Amino acid sequence: MEKNRGIKRLLFALVYSWQGLIAALKHEEAFRQEFFAFVLLTAVSFYLDVTAVERLLMISSIVLVMIVEVLNSAIETVVDRVSTDKHKLSGRAKDYGSFAVLMTILIATATWLTILL
Repeated sequence: MEKNRGIKRLLFALVYSWQGLIAALKHEEAFRQEFFAFVLLTAVSFYLDVTAVERLLMISSIVLVMIVEVLNSAIETVVDRVSTDKHKLSGRAKDYGSFAVLMTILIATATWLTILL
């Protein structure tokens, strides 16, 4: 299979990324909630008396949550594609992804609280 190169590859990557965002917003409730929080908290961060670096850390911590959420959704999608039967390894894979999301939410919360308090 011949792969696209140069600008064409970048354009296809942009299209695929856009499709991923639309799919996540359409099919993933948790991602929609985190995306809403990202938009709201990003706007709020510009009204806070924080440095540019602190604002960057605050926004980046929320973006990190969304990144891990999408990766978790990808894991869940692949597991469900392979089989919808209950299996302890399938459950474990989904639990690991969920735990990763929880950890990034805790990092984001700690980042915001550390900067604001």
